[in-house]
Amino acid sequence: MTIRRFWVLVHEMARMSLKADASRMYLGYLWWVLEPLLYVAVFYLVFKVILDSPRGDFLAFLMCGKLTFIWFSKSVVHAARSLIAAAGLIGKIDLPKALFPIASVQESLYKQLAVFVLLLIFLSGSGYPPTSAWFWLPAIVFVNYLLIAACAMAAAALVCIVADVAMVISLAMTFLLFTSGVFFDPRSLEPAAMELLLLFNPMAFLVDAYRQVLMVGTAPDLVHLAALGLGGGAGVALTLAVLRRGSRYLALKAITA
Repeated sequence: MTIRRFWVLVHEMARMSLKADASRMYLGYLWWVLEPLLYVAVFYLVFKVILDSPRGDFLAFLMCGKLTFIWFSKSVVHAARSLIAAAGLIGKIDLPKALFPIASVQESLYKQLAVFVLLLIFLSGSGYPPTSAWFWLPAIVFVNYLLIAACAMAAAALVCIVADVAMVISLAMTFLLFTSGVFFDPRSLEPAAMELLLLFNPMAFLVDAYRQVLMVGTAPDLVHLAALGLGGGAGVALTLAVLRRGSRYLALKAITA
């Protein structure tokens, strides 16, 4: 399968899945933005209203962190079962196994684009007007996408082999939620602790990068961003190779799951 045909199939599968999901819901496509906003509302109630966070800009701070983290977490969790969910099709047609998790990731990307538009509108009306630093946003989104794609394909392969891994992934997302700076500012930590967190937790760095660009108006750490992009690209290449080499084995595991 050519690269062009692969991405055409990815787009069509994502589009049809989005259309099917919207048709099952009364509010349809509005859930693309309503669901993440409800998550933000819940955590705002807990951390600002009940726990009385001292940050005056906590809502904007929370939205930048939570809305971007949701993209990562929901994409990986959703893609983790993509091979098993496609067992019927996999049993009939020999398709590239990467097609299914990537289509799931692409579906999440289309939803996230609507969320990003809402976030930018909210920030613009809340005292954070567009600055030249916003031009770095596509680069951060691209690196974020590479990381999501690599994790999604790895998760799909592992869950296909051992279904129990899906539970581990859900627990890992909860752990990452509270250690990625979604509810706290990593820059408020001791310098050594901050450097360790941003170095060993890619999502903590990306969440901080979104905030630096959108709220502070400064460029992210470009060296760190480039390194993370190279790492994400390498992860995508590796997981693609694994899915290609283990195609028949994964097909058998998916069919017999």
